Amino acid sequence: MMRVLLVSDVHLDSPFAWAKPEVARKRRQALRDALTRSIQLAMDQQVDVICCGGDLFEHDRVSPDTGQFLRALFERAHPIPVFIAPGNHDWLGPESLYGRVGWSPNVYLFEQRRLAPVTIVEGLTLWGGAHFAPAGASNFLEGFTVDRGGVHLALFHGSEQGSYYADEPGKAPHAPFRAIEIEACGIHFALLGHYHAPRNAERFIYPGNPEPLTFGESGQRGVVIASVDDGGRVTIDRHSVAVSDVGDFGIEVSGCTNKQEIRDRVAGALENRRGYARVTLTGELDPDIDIQAVEFEDVAPSLDSPPIIRFESVTIAYNLALIGQEPTVRGQFVRDVQASDLSTEERRRIIILGLRALDGRHDLQVL
Repeated sequence: MMRVLLVSDVHLDSPFAWAKPEVARKRRQALRDALTRSIQLAMDQQVDVICCGGDLFEHDRVSPDTGQFLRALFERAHPIPVFIAPGNHDWLGPESLYGRVGWSPNVYLFEQRRLAPVTIVEGLTLWGGAHFAPAGASNFLEGFTVDRGGVHLALFHGSEQGSYYADEPGKAPHAPFRAIEIEACGIHFALLGHYHAPRNAERFIYPGNPEPLTFGESGQRGVVIASVDDGGRVTIDRHSVAVSDVGDFGIEVSGCTNKQEIRDRVAGALENRRGYARVTLTGELDPDIDIQAVEFEDVAPSLDSPPIIRFESVTIAYNLALIGQEPTVRGQFVRDVQASDLSTEERRRIIILGLRALDGRHDLQVL
């Protein structure tokens, strides 16, 4: 039984454009911490091989210090071999960090545009390939067939184009392939990077990014330990190595009569939360409430930084007294409904529904 730890899509030196500079620096440190925990897990679990499925770092932003950090971290794992298949963000080129670091003997870098073999042990071959540009890499499996017996694993950064591709429509396809091609070319199992959402499939796996990179991420992401038996059958164990939480929260503020009530709702939702939070406020507010003036900086002291607040889904309630005085179609509409024999609640619902329709809004349901 061979045990392989797979980590991918760490994105060291990521800019974290959504964060303030001081927060972005903390997030970049968290990426290093998560990778350190990944390698420590490999050592604690005494795996046989460490595989990196690409996008270890951001090519255009990586610092020399990051190179030395990686060198020392992988050297610490010696004698466990570390195999790296560069992706579209840490692509292999003349100025690549990969060529500027004096790696320890246990580090092996795949440097071919096509899958190339490395014998792990007798009867087990690892095939890997590299990206040589930030875009345009071709399918590593196209025209490829294994040329020897035994068990075969593949390690590369690529986009499976089946049903999974639809789960991350914002991800550009790099080295696109179809799952059916894995078995057809003689590979028993593929260890992959590129998609950040984790996925287990019969013939391949994406571990996902080990540390949160943005909001809205879901699924059990982290690192994977794959156990491969002599017949090529693979069992998977997932391990979380993240050092922080990044959470999305939707908070309804309809019915709030003042700024303090809005603040209290946010504080209640984020009470004792750790890490980082993005809050999307939704609902309809009285026009007397200036929501932009609400102070949120200290509303959740347990977080590592103040929450990011989004107001785009908050609408302003109609001032029916003023609208009813307008010499307009909507003014006449309000006056007619208010003069009807309907109940107060029925008149309110019909007026709001009608005004929203006249404004061309899509949120026609009235609570």
